[in-house]
This record gives sequence, C-alpha cells and structure tokens, in this order.
Amino acid sequence: MLLSDLPYANLSPDLVLEALESVGCLCDGRILALNSYENRVYQMGLDDGGFVVTKFYRPGRWSDEAILEEHLFAFELADQEIPVVAPLKLNGATLHEHADYRFAVFRRQGGRWPELGSKDDRVWMGRFVGRIHAVGSANKFAHRLSLSTERMGDDSADYLLANDWLPRHLIESYETIVAQLLEMVAGCFDRAGEYLELRIHGDCHPGNVLWTADGPHFVDLDDCISGPAVQDLWLFLSGKREERTLQLQDLLEGYGQFFEFDYRQLHLIEALRTVRMIHYAAWIARRWVDPAFPRAFPWFADNKYWEEHVLALKEQAGVMNEPPLEVL
Repeated sequence: MLLSDLPYANLSPDLVLEALESVGCLCDGRILALNSYENRVYQMGLDDGGFVVTKFYRPGRWSDEAILEEHLFAFELADQEIPVVAPLKLNGATLHEHADYRFAVFRRQGGRWPELGSKDDRVWMGRFVGRIHAVGSANKFAHRLSLSTERMGDDSADYLLANDWLPRHLIESYETIVAQLLEMVAGCFDRAGEYLELRIHGDCHPGNVLWTADGPHFVDLDDCISGPAVQDLWLFLSGKREERTLQLQDLLEGYGQFFEFDYRQLHLIEALRTVRMIHYAAWIARRWVDPAFPRAFPWFADNKYWEEHVLALKEQAGVMNEPPLEVL
C-alpha cells in the first residue's frame, strides 16, 4: 500500500495543534475528533477557554478554487443572516495549509440534530432552505460540481463491478437491477423536464443541521453543488408515504415564503434517493484503504451487506413505480 493511499497517515495530534497555532490560535491541548470520514474534523480547546472546530480537507478531493468557492457561498448566506457556520478569516484568509494539509477553522456551534416532529419545525426548516436557495439563485458556481445521475449512478456501479466488490453470486442480480433503476431514473428526469440549477447545500440532511432554540443552523457545506432545489429537501423526509407527504407539504409551505418551488421536481425525489443508494456503496468502497472506513463500516465487506443492498435496490424499484408524492 502506498502512502498516497493513506491521506491522513501523517496527521498526528501534534501536527493538528501546530496547524491551528500556525494561524494564531493558541491551543490548550484539548482535541476531540468529531464524526467525519471524508475529511478530518476536530474540536479544539483554546487558551482563553473557548473552542473552535478545525477541518482538514481530504487531500486531492477538491481544488483550492472549489474550497474557496464553498467558503464564499457560506459568507454570502451568513451576510443574509442565514444561520450557516462559515469559516473564520484568520490572517486575512479562510483556507490555510500546514505540512501539506489544507484546513479551515470554524466557530463551534452547539445544538442537536433536528427531529422535525412538528409542523412548526418543518415549516421553519423549509423557510431557511428557501432562503438558502434564494441566495443560491443569485449567482453560479464556477468550480464546484453539478449534480449528475451518471456520476452518482452509472460511474458508481461501474466502479463496484470493476473492483470486484460484489460477491460472485450477486453480480448478475446487481447488474440487472441497477440497469433497470437507472432507466427509471432517466424517465423521472424526463418527466420533470429542465430545471433551474441552483447553488445548493447538496447534502442537506438532519446530520448536517444543528437545532437550537433559535432554530436550525446549517453546517458542512463541503458537498455544496449546483443542482435542483428538491435535493435539499427530500433528505428530510422519512416514514410511510402518508408521513412523507405531510412532511413535504410543511417544508414547502415554509420554502414558498422565500423562493418559488418547481413542483415538477417531485418526480425527482425517488430518482435522487436511488442514485444516492448506489453512490453511497461506491463511496465507502473508494475510501476503503482509509483505515477510518473499515472501522466505521465493518459490515461493508460481508456478503450479508451486499445481499441486503441488492434487496434494497429491488425494493426501491417498487417505490419508483409509484406515482410521485403529491402536496396540496
């Protein structure tokens, strides 16, 4: 195994401390690794008793230009008083480098994952997503990715098959169901028609939102992309169809107060869920040489996981045959 296959091999606690102190933050030695796999993220104590969060970007994943575009988007949102945790500007910059690792520093944001169990909370969340998209529509990304079902679906499935991740007895079933699903995904996009491509959060799920008495605070714009508005809404939906319909109706009630939603995009919800399922498996496979991934996903290499994955894809085909969610 090459050292390049282990991008964080040299990121020791001492180096983490040195990096933060290199931008003028005096640390008291307290370091807590936070739940992040794509990057490495640490809560760090300061000499004055406060805390910051330092994110070390995965080497080779994003260009400097793409990271800085993420930061600028966060500042645009914050300037409109949208509760997004933007990077701190230290020594006149937001993106820093130490010992070949690029990093950014953020204020620590408290809160809990949102439950969205009430109409008021869902409307509240919808309002903020609508506000994010109103800002996102005002400009375009030049260096970030656009949402692509080919990249998330076709390329991901091809990677898994080319690198022998599927047990032999499941290969034919996997190929068959993926081909069927991706054809259905294409049909959903055809029915939705052309959509307005916005700058969006891209990975807007409850784990990337911290809820306080003041409402939601959005964190981790690392996956911000250009894409359809519904991508930032469907990940908040869960439960039976009737429950998801009610949740979506409340989210869109709030959303529509700040930005117009194209209801044709309801055709995309299950299509986006489908390619996310395929992409998620490939994401873990692509990162498997990173020691953090076998520790976090020990079941991934077992036949049982792949059997359940193929079964879940077959069940998703049934969901894809249902009409899209309807709201009043």
